[in-house]
Amino acid sequence: MTADRPARAAGPADATTTDEQIGLLVGGTEVARYVLDPALDARHGPRPYLHPVRTLAGTVVTDALPADHVWHLGASLAVQDVNGTNLWGGRTYVRDVGYTWRDDHGRIAHVRWSERAADRLAHRLEWRDPHGAVLLTEHRQLTAVALTGAVPLTSEGPSGADPSGDGPSTGGPSDGVSAWRLEVDYTLSAPARQDVRLGSPATNGRPGGAGYGGFFWRAVSAAPASVFSATATGEEAVNGSAEPWVALCGTGPDGGAYTLVFTGLGDGDRWFTRTAMYPGVGVAFAFDEPVTVAAGTDRRGRHAVVVADGTLNRAQAAALANTAR
Repeated sequence: MTADRPARAAGPADATTTDEQIGLLVGGTEVARYVLDPALDARHGPRPYLHPVRTLAGTVVTDALPADHVWHLGASLAVQDVNGTNLWGGRTYVRDVGYTWRDDHGRIAHVRWSERAADRLAHRLEWRDPHGAVLLTEHRQLTAVALTGAVPLTSEGPSGADPSGDGPSTGGPSDGVSAWRLEVDYTLSAPARQDVRLGSPATNGRPGGAGYGGFFWRAVSAAPASVFSATATGEEAVNGSAEPWVALCGTGPDGGAYTLVFTGLGDGDRWFTRTAMYPGVGVAFAFDEPVTVAAGTDRRGRHAVVVADGTLNRAQAAALANTAR
């Protein structure tokens, strides 16, 4: 699979993230920080994002500004081609040319708050082109929900058990899953007199299942991560599918095992998954074909991510996925 890597070396020193950060809490425990208006190089796709996101036990499960893809920012919404504007960051894929650095980077900017609570944040944003013109307006709500004990665990299984099977889990308590759920709700609105086309490297000619762009979670894992769904196992099998849920199992920087369970594909959405090059899962808006938000209309989405301690098996991931319905 072709690597979607930068054409030049880039690293965290190229950007700062010193602007306002807001915590999301579950039962008094901070489980995520929302970076509202990052002071990033335009080439890195400035936008609000969640990082670090943690399990209830404190294991970090997101990565931001990684050296391999500096524009990967924890958990965020971003699309590489919005009427020709790159809001994802990095190089733009050009048909018959490949990835190319272009002056086409825009910004997704916070405009105003509509709600700020310990477990819920809601605000209005604008998706802007390189000149500041508004391509889309958005209303976004982020909610943190406690789930601890929602799904009982079997006894701890042996180290190295296959999480995509239905056998015992590993790395978790025996009396229930330590977990919480992030709910991401948004409405993207097109201007009254302009259609807005959403595209991806795949729709612009890149082969290899690179239809990324939408809601994306860049995970972190100190050991190789694994991904599975209700009926498939592995990056190649899950990528591009329309399964009802997808789970990613990884190891945090502190050595703690974790499992993320994603739900919430909309009509026409597909899962974008990576484990070999880096760990990540996304809801891709334009995996195979461009999507148009017609003038004066809305595109709505609702995704949920269960953040659990331990390596969970397929049956437990399915049960956790069902809590989001």
